[in-house]
Amino acid sequence: MSPIRQAELRDLAGIYRVCLQTGDAGMDATGIYRDPDLLGHIYTGPYVVGQPRFAMVLADVRGIGGYALGASDTIAFRRWQEAEWWPSLRRQYLGADRTGADGELIELLFDPPEPDPRLCADYPAHLHIDLAPRARGHGHGRALIEALIDRLCAGSVRGVHLEVAPSNHNAIEFYRHLGFREYSRSDGGIVMVRRLNGLATR
Repeated sequence: MSPIRQAELRDLAGIYRVCLQTGDAGMDATGIYRDPDLLGHIYTGPYVVGQPRFAMVLADVRGIGGYALGASDTIAFRRWQEAEWWPSLRRQYLGADRTGADGELIELLFDPPEPDPRLCADYPAHLHIDLAPRARGHGHGRALIEALIDRLCAGSVRGVHLEVAPSNHNAIEFYRHLGFREYSRSDGGIVMVRRLNGLATR
């Protein structure tokens, strides 16, 4: 693997591919979705385009092996998505079949969840990370997270949050080892948080 670097627009195809390969709670979701780009449109593309400073990738001769993507201000990022990212996708998928797994993602394009203002008050940033199978088990996940958190800290961000599937036990333990703790839990996911710069109050 080459050194971690900031993502570029030319990396989008590889980032989308890793997103699909890990889109089923860390497992390959290729057989789940008819449209292989939907996961990327929602979970990776807007970060590379809208928050490139906080989009880190790991690459080798085979292409993108993993990424850590984030936004320094979740609420501001949500406003940017509404103005700049979702409109063209909504036009593209306006008449699309909304059944099955694809339909659930298309619904997210038209009605994305709103950030929790109480959570974002102390932990305004958010991030997520995915690694292709070939990149796992070598410390790359920790390195990606640390590279992204270094950039958030340099911007005086007070705290960061993420969401993980309750069934993804390996990811939960991974985040705990990196200093994250559970903030809330629901059937849909576990929110974990970490203070940055010693500024978060909760």
